[in-house]
Amino acid sequence: MTELAARIGLSKSPCQARLKRLIEEGFITGFRAVLDPEKMEMEHVAFAEIKLSSTTEEALQAFNAAVRKVPEVESCHMIAGAFDYLLKVRTRNIRDYRRALGEVISTLPHVASTSTHVSMQAVKDEVI
Repeated sequence: MTELAARIGLSKSPCQARLKRLIEEGFITGFRAVLDPEKMEMEHVAFAEIKLSSTTEEALQAFNAAVRKVPEVESCHMIAGAFDYLLKVRTRNIRDYRRALGEVISTLPHVASTSTHVSMQAVKDEVI
């Protein structure tokens, strides 16, 4: 709390009060640890474009529920455009990615096709 107060230019007590208010009002929804992928040997990042065979609400909900259970999928976004979803997939290496894609991601409900883009370097990757 002392470090946070110094960074925003408040004393400790008003800083604590402001933080408490932000939590109570729902602006801050939680706290988390930010892990170092290099130390965890999980540096391989690929982005997978997913096209579904159906985009009915039932199909979307089935895909959404299933993709949330895939540990290699770091984030999943529904996209308006040439494909339906964009997944950020983190694995140890390309072999592990290939396994996750072929054995897990491609078998999720209503997946018709995938296209992969491998990240060579994270230039900006912020946690909000």
